[in-house]
Amino acid sequence: MNTYICWTAAFATVAFSLLGRYSARELGLNRPFSGALTILTTGTVLVGLIAGLGFLIRSFGPPQALPWMRAWQYGIWALLQQFILESFIYVRLESLYGSRHALLGASCLFAVAHLPSPLLTALAFLGALFFCEMFRRYRNIYPLGIVHAALGLTIAASLPNSVLHHMRVGIGYLMYHP
Repeated sequence: MNTYICWTAAFATVAFSLLGRYSARELGLNRPFSGALTILTTGTVLVGLIAGLGFLIRSFGPPQALPWMRAWQYGIWALLQQFILESFIYVRLESLYGSRHALLGASCLFAVAHLPSPLLTALAFLGALFFCEMFRRYRNIYPLGIVHAALGLTIAASLPNSVLHHMRVGIGYLMYHP
């Protein structure tokens, strides 16, 4: 049931954004190659850093298994999260407060959405700073969605599940039992 509510809310946010006053360019939807090389290259370096960190902290426990079905679903969810973060939250904050303040505000909101998981909250804040800055420069959510998916899957496949609790947030994180 909660999964359906989450997906419904995500798709409603997309619909409201597309029907709103912002253009496709402002929403980051019509320039699929803008900054893609920079974003994807930086994302590849970050994936390597996270995988390396995971290797160093294996003593805290194994990572979670990632079946193909969940991996591709997470890829779609990552792109939706990028749309919500950039094309809905960042764009609106930018129009109210300017791009620099929007970057910090959107990053804080994205981190709060990952509470109470301390590791995911910290990683979400740092990731959102990167995502929002790249969006501010290039206005392109497509490579950001790819990098978000790659980073999220790398986190799940590399970092200890004993800390991540299957990457759950909210009550799911608190109620998690292996």
